[in-house]
Amino acid sequence: MPGFLSWISGLFSTSQSAPPAPEARLFNPAPEDPANAPQDTGPQLAQQLEDHLFCWLLDAEPRALKADLSTSGDVLGELHQRLSNNRVDELPRQPMSLPMLMRALSDESADRQRLTDIILGDPSLTDQLLQIANSPYFRPGDHSIESVDQAVFVLGVDGIRNVIAAAVMRPMMAARNSREALFGQRAWRWGLTCARASELIAKIHGEDTSGHFMVGLLPSLAYITIRRELQRICRSRTTSAEPEPALIRHALARYQWATCQLLANEWDLPPKYHAYLLAAERPAPRQKHTPLTDGMVIGTREVLRHAHQRNLAEEDLPRVVRLTDDQISNVRRALQTMLREGGRSTVRS
Repeated sequence: MPGFLSWISGLFSTSQSAPPAPEARLFNPAPEDPANAPQDTGPQLAQQLEDHLFCWLLDAEPRALKADLSTSGDVLGELHQRLSNNRVDELPRQPMSLPMLMRALSDESADRQRLTDIILGDPSLTDQLLQIANSPYFRPGDHSIESVDQAVFVLGVDGIRNVIAAAVMRPMMAARNSREALFGQRAWRWGLTCARASELIAKIHGEDTSGHFMVGLLPSLAYITIRRELQRICRSRTTSAEPEPALIRHALARYQWATCQLLANEWDLPPKYHAYLLAAERPAPRQKHTPLTDGMVIGTREVLRHAHQRNLAEEDLPRVVRLTDDQISNVRRALQTMLREGGRSTVRS
């Protein structure tokens, strides 16, 4: 993918060892009328929502995320170099069974048995898939799913695509130690909710639901990847292996979308997945909001609401997303049910 590789190189090209942080944003609502952009409150509201998200993910007060980073230039410079040279030790490698699964799922002639055989050929994936399929986030009824064949039959092709995406990523998000346990748990819940929101909005617009579910999960995986890489760098440079919340927040904000693109490239995901990510990161004026753009906003808001955190006011939500009131209500209702049932469940998801 020469075009993508030259684009990703451009993101990191610089003569400075520790580049100053640009105005990087997780949420990027496109102005409907560029002439009135200064009066558009959407970007400001989106930034406030992002600040609330980082406080929750990092379990930190707002002032802790604004601490002085003047002594962290070397650490940030090292992270920048690792990302620009694709030398990220913590970047998850492509799961061995993923290419075969992607081909089978995109082949309309592939039957259920073929898909089942591919999944059963990877024992670790089989175990993860059954756990995920039986979680409230995916199970369509009260009865347990006992086998891969049953999961494919009950969930259908689109449903099993999403379960496979979650099953592939879940082990990569699992906490390695007590220090990252809370962050990993919250990032995973946030990722699942944003992925489901993106899927629901894609369905409203008649777009690829499973593709948007997959890319909706990538930011959460990018977050834990960046956090772990920072820990590696800090461990090699200082006596403390745990970076400060302000440093983590800075790195996440700066490199979140670029790391998503690196993940998509490493996993050889289809070109349209790269396009979904780029449209969410850099929307053109008057560009129609993508399901990922609006899904990230609504998913984040509902996760924070469920966790009783500071949040975007309900009346401000229509200023940030491009959906009708009925569409917003339907998506929110589905997410609230998912989060409520997920909170009651003892199944590890």
